Amino acid sequence: MAEAIFRSEIKRRKIKFVDAASAGIFAENSKEINEKSAACLTALGIDFSKFHPRQLKHKMIETSFAVICMTRAQKELLNSFDNVYSMDEIAGFEIPDPYGQELSVYQKTAEIIRQAVDKIIDRFFHDEYPRNNSVGNHKK
Repeated sequence: MAEAIFRSEIKRRKIKFVDAASAGIFAENSKEINEKSAACLTALGIDFSKFHPRQLKHKMIETSFAVICMTRAQKELLNSFDNVYSMDEIAGFEIPDPYGQELSVYQKTAEIIRQAVDKIIDRFFHDEYPRNNSVGNHKK
């Protein structure tokens, strides 16, 4: 969900030359997104047709501007890299994995991710790309 929500927001804000790719530390490669994640993204009107789950590889970390982990524990597993952050460092909260839980937990997680995406954009792209909404409008 995080990749699709981030991509949707950078597209909405017309932020160019920024992309996202998500991968799980323990994820298995699969051709299909989790059905509850799919339901949440569909309800939000977010396209996820090009997404497929994949496992995180060292090369992905090495070639990324920033790798953002949902929890501090995930970041600790990748401590040997300087470009790895936890959501707690960026947003002041972690994003728990909803895997195996009820749809309502996935929906809550999607909302937390949306809040986190705002924090990520503010932290890394604030000066170049002001918000395009009426709440918290930042002007240069």
